[in-house]
Amino acid sequence: MQVSSVQGSVMGSSRMDHSFVVLPKQKAQGHGVPPRPRGGPPHSETSQLTKAMEESFVVLPPAAASMYKGESTSEGGGVQIPAYGENPSNPLQANNGGFHSTITVLKRAFDIATSQTQVEQPLCLECMRLLSDKLDKEIEDVNRDIKAYEACLQHSELESYAVLSEADFLRQKDMIEEEERRLQAAIEETEKQFSEVKAEMKAIEAKSKLFKDLEERYWHEFNNFQFQLISHQEERDAILAKIEVSQAHLELLKRTNVLNDAFLIWHDGEFGTINNFRLGRLPKIPVEWDEINAAWGQACLLLHTMASYFRPKFSYRIKIIPMGSYPRIMDSNNNTYELFGPVNLFWSTRYDKAMTLFLTCLKEFAEFANLKDQENNIPPEKCFKLPYKIENDKVESYTITQSFNKQENWTKALKYTLCNLKWVLFWFVGNTNFQPLSAMVSSQADVPALGSLYTKQSADRKS
Repeated sequence: MQVSSVQGSVMGSSRMDHSFVVLPKQKAQGHGVPPRPRGGPPHSETSQLTKAMEESFVVLPPAAASMYKGESTSEGGGVQIPAYGENPSNPLQANNGGFHSTITVLKRAFDIATSQTQVEQPLCLECMRLLSDKLDKEIEDVNRDIKAYEACLQHSELESYAVLSEADFLRQKDMIEEEERRLQAAIEETEKQFSEVKAEMKAIEAKSKLFKDLEERYWHEFNNFQFQLISHQEERDAILAKIEVSQAHLELLKRTNVLNDAFLIWHDGEFGTINNFRLGRLPKIPVEWDEINAAWGQACLLLHTMASYFRPKFSYRIKIIPMGSYPRIMDSNNNTYELFGPVNLFWSTRYDKAMTLFLTCLKEFAEFANLKDQENNIPPEKCFKLPYKIENDKVESYTITQSFNKQENWTKALKYTLCNLKWVLFWFVGNTNFQPLSAMVSSQADVPALGSLYTKQSADRKS
């Protein structure tokens, strides 16, 4: 049994060679040898068994044979298997040698089985049962495949095939060859189209790469432009904000009454005032002539500024020459009259003439303002007119001359004159865009002439 199992395992190997191991001879009555059956001729059976064992051998693969031989030589100092026919020194030694040889053969058989089946040998009962179940299942699968193959084989044997004649075979062969040529032509045409499509694909890929480069450059330029646009927009917003603030400031300046701030006309009891300078005198309140002269200088400068603004439309016949506290008035004949004091209360002809010319100039400017309103299609009842009527040297019923006149009446006439001047100032501010610079330039242009006139008058007075 051991020899057959080892021989079966070794014969299942894929590679065989001439390596073999001759088993040692054993006695017929040795330990580990099956007992001789009863009732037979002992000598014949012993001779047959001896002859069979002498001629038996096991062919092993190189690895197993070398392993077997190597271990046999390595066990030289151990128990050797006694050769057949050799008598051991004692029965105990013979029994040990047979048992050891049996264990060695089983160990080799298990090693060979492990190397061939890739399963660790020997197996326990549970592993053997699982392996047996697995092998049974594989056997069932193989048997099922065999039955399926046999059924297919029987079905193919039962089918009848129609044998074609020579002409039909040649005709079908020609048809198949024609179909093959047609398919070959189609394949060639398809390959040609494939080559064309491949060339087009290469051209399209080149264009696509070019388009990608252009797109990337476009987006770079777009980002730069967007950045510049945002910067310009921020700069524009900042400029617009500055413009808005400047416009608001300009509107505030436009609404500012420069002349009204520069020439504040008001009253102080019985006196009319301009820039807090009182104009007039009373017996109980003798105002200094310096203050009166300063008030006349401010009034002349205001009327001259307004009249100069409308030149040449306004016929500035009577010219006012503002010179601070020493103003003068020039009539149409270029005669100049002083509008400053002190003067003699009983004989002040030139002073009275200067005040009368001032009233005449104020009246002419009021008439000019009325005509301007009429030209602007303003209703007559809303056209400009003075609150106190001026006639020659009178304002309402009060004369402005000082000679042979009461100081109360003279002061009242001066007060009404300043009130008329204030009304003219309101009309001027509401109907013009006054620019003080031009007025200042014009006034500075008149200064040399005024200075020469003042020098001439001083020389006349000295003579």
